[in-house]
Amino acid sequence: MVYALGLSLESPEGFAQAQEMLQESFLAKLIAWGLVSALLYHFFAGIKHLFMDAGYFEELESGRLAAKVTIVVAVIAILLAGVWIW
Repeated sequence: MVYALGLSLESPEGFAQAQEMLQESFLAKLIAWGLVSALLYHFFAGIKHLFMDAGYFEELESGRLAAKVTIVVAVIAILLAGVWIW
């Protein structure tokens, strides 16, 4: 992905090449989906931790529920991102 970013910033032709690569290459789409998936999970886990910093979901039972909700929401967002990328 760093290669695609560098290529896209190089010139208008490089941007077109990077755009074509991300639209046609299975491997590029898979890498993009993997990176977006990691970012989405990290985003939702960060929101959960912000709530925990505010004093919510600190007990064992509510913490487990919050973790399960975080995973379910992240999986839904990851699947939607996959539909968007593919």
